[in-house]
Parts: sequence; structure tokens; C-alpha cells
Amino acid sequence: MSAPILVDRAGTVATITLNRPDALNTLDFAMMDALVAATADVAADDALHVVVIEAAGKHFMAGGDLRTFAGELHKPGPQRDADFRALIGRLHAAIEHLHRMPHPVIARVQGAVAGFGLSLMNACDLVVASDSAYFASAYRNIALTPDGGGSWSLPRLVGTRRAMEILLLGERIDAAQALAIGLVNRVVPATSLDAEVKAIVRSLADAPVLAMRNAKRLVRESMSRSLSAQLDAEAVSFGACAGTPDFVEGITAFLEKRPARFGPRET
Repeated sequence: MSAPILVDRAGTVATITLNRPDALNTLDFAMMDALVAATADVAADDALHVVVIEAAGKHFMAGGDLRTFAGELHKPGPQRDADFRALIGRLHAAIEHLHRMPHPVIARVQGAVAGFGLSLMNACDLVVASDSAYFASAYRNIALTPDGGGSWSLPRLVGTRRAMEILLLGERIDAAQALAIGLVNRVVPATSLDAEVKAIVRSLADAPVLAMRNAKRLVRESMSRSLSAQLDAEAVSFGACAGTPDFVEGITAFLEKRPARFGPRET
């Protein structure tokens, strides 16, 4: 039996692959636990510069595995309440890992991106989508509300009105619409998806590591800070980056009119 989540490392790049293609990569209990473990693993690996989340087969993730959930229907309502609350609480560690890990995270998506799949994609820093991709909240169809930070990330990405529309109406969004409302960064033909993702990975892998990590952190933390606090944080980060050899290399390369060659992360 294949592992539901695969993790591959190639130098400073880690790739997490959702690996239940025959089930549209829907989440069952084993996949939930494996996703939490995989995201914790890469989050703790300081040698990494970039992480990619992708999926085997034709679809990224069509949400939770409803056949698995159906196995819980025999329980009385209060027991289902307690069990699913605990289950989702454990799963949410994966979202925390993606938000808080220092490395930039790229989502490579195709086909169905629904339910927790949409929340998982929205927890990533950059999203490259195939023109075949389509997106939906889907929770209303089974009388649920979002998990995976879906109600937190959507308003921040597309605004409150649009988030309400996506969550309350549950309508399908195609790739072109997703790009127009800011749900994804880029949409490319399916045949170009791998090449586009690889180009972004190369760009991030070759970038000055502390600058990239600090930029991610500054943006992630900005929503909970006042302007004054954010300005202070920017000053601290700017100084820290200016103290690295990568800053010296960047300035020197500019003056010498050549590409910069940034090295390993300096602490």
C-alpha cells in the first residue's frame, strides 16, 4: 500500500506530495496524520530554502474523504462533536507548520481544489495553478463550516465580500476567475505547470535565504501588528539582513554589473 504522503528532498528543496490519486487525494485519517508529520519534518529542517506541495494524479485535493466520515455516522451527535473537534484540532497543526515555517512554500495545483484542499493551498505562500484547476469551498454541501484556516485565509486573500460568496454560495471557481480575484498567483497550461513551478523553485533556492525568510515572516505577522510595530519589525529585519555576507555580495554584484551569487544562510 502506498504512503498517503511522500516527502522528497533534492538539495535545499523539499517536495511534499499528496498521494491518494485514486481517491482524488481526499483526506482520510491516515493522510491527516501523515500530512501533520510531513509538514513538521520540513518545517524543522533548517537546511531547506523552499518547499513545494503538490499532488499525484489529476487532482490536487477534493477535500475530506466522505466515505471515511460516513464510518462515524453511527455515533450519537455529541460523540461526533467531540471526536471531530479533536480530529480537526490535530490536523490543524499542519496549517500552523506551513504558516510558521521559515521557508517559502509553493503550491502546485491542478484539477479539483476543494474543502480542506482549498485551505491547504491558501496556507501556502505562492500558488501556481494549471488552467484545468477549479476551486470550491464545498463545506455547505455536507452541512459543515471551513477547517484548515479557510475562514481566516480567504478574507485576507480575496476580501470579506468575496470570501462570503465563496463560503456561503459554494460555487465553483475556474482558474481564470481564481487568478482575477487573487486566489492564485499564476495560471499556466497544464503542459507548462512543471516548468513554471521549477522556475520559481530555482529563483527561491538561489535567493538570499535570510531575506526570503524574513520577508515571509514580516508579511505573515503584519496582519496582527500595528503600523508602528510593523515598522519596528522591518527595521530589525533590514539591519539583520544588512549584516550578512549576502548583502555584501548583492551590493558588490550590482556595482560590478553581474548576477549575484548568494551563499548559504548566515545566522
